[in-house]
Amino acid sequence: MQKFDPESLEAKIGYVFKDKNLLKSALAHSSYVNEMKINRIADYQRLEFLGDAVLEVTVSDFLYRNHPEMPEGDMTRLRSSLVCEPTLAFCARAFSLSDYILLGRGEEMQGSRYRDSIVSDIFEAIIGAIYIDGGMEPAAKHIKKYVLTDIEHKQLFHDSKSRLQIMTQKTGDELSYEVIDESGPDHRKKYTVAVFINGEKIACGTGSSKKSAEQHAAYEALLKR
Repeated sequence: MQKFDPESLEAKIGYVFKDKNLLKSALAHSSYVNEMKINRIADYQRLEFLGDAVLEVTVSDFLYRNHPEMPEGDMTRLRSSLVCEPTLAFCARAFSLSDYILLGRGEEMQGSRYRDSIVSDIFEAIIGAIYIDGGMEPAAKHIKKYVLTDIEHKQLFHDSKSRLQIMTQKTGDELSYEVIDESGPDHRKKYTVAVFINGEKIACGTGSSKKSAEQHAAYEALLKR
């Protein structure tokens, strides 16, 4: 089974757990827990439930205090773009969270380590674990560090495909995506997608699905325009 390495992850996120088992549970997929013979722990799901609530109230508080001019509807849309699955997985890449997820052999074989749905859930579980271990202050600090910095770029990433489509429609340009490379076994594919405007390759993106790769390609294209 995969080795649990709390010190390395703690050094990256800047928080040291008093209870290391909380961090282990936050990282543990149910498939990993089911394979444990002794010293079984809880999986990430209850901590993810808590972390989701802490994340939502922290982001809501931040937007309310820092954007007094922003109407409720705009705050709701911005919060949704920051706490959605693809954006949280994007945030998690800042500290290579995928490398620390504890998976059972079957899920590992299927490439679950890099699925946005699992990475984003584990990201929220870590927030929940920090909250239980140290309270609201360090949990909010973690959220501000990884979610509430560079908000414009995170919004851009979230809306990248639709923004690029609107941009090209306004100028009458032709937008297309093409898978230019597939690597890895069938259960653990990695796709590289190129985005073209009027037949010219503008940027590339890589992901564990074609949809994810397209989003990354669109984001890279927007950064260049």
